[in-house]
Amino acid sequence: MDAAEAKSGRVDAWLWAVRLLKTRAAAAAACRGGHVTVEGTRAKPATAVRPGMTVEITGLDRHRVVVVTRVISKRVGAPVAVECYEDHSPPPPPRERLIPTAVRDSGTGRPTKRERRQLDRLRGRENR
Repeated sequence: MDAAEAKSGRVDAWLWAVRLLKTRAAAAAACRGGHVTVEGTRAKPATAVRPGMTVEITGLDRHRVVVVTRVISKRVGAPVAVECYEDHSPPPPPRERLIPTAVRDSGTGRPTKRERRQLDRLRGRENR
């Protein structure tokens, strides 16, 4: 067993070490805020994680579900970090389609009545 590898470790340090959260302080804050669960129970920052445990992270950019395969306590490179967990997260939600916006040249003044109707049609509003 490697010196950086242990049988169990803190969940906040592990989340930071495997690069699921950017800083250890952010990982601890997510735990305190109730955004991290280990085996279905809300986790405090010092909650122990061991290989085979399921860790869920919610409330951030998306819902993440990972199974711990290896516990590390020091931050490692991304290729090594990915080997420390299995990702069972649902796919991210589709990005919202970009809504076309009307671009007017600078200095052209206020839109005319005709241009305003076109803008309303573009925005999906009914004509009054």
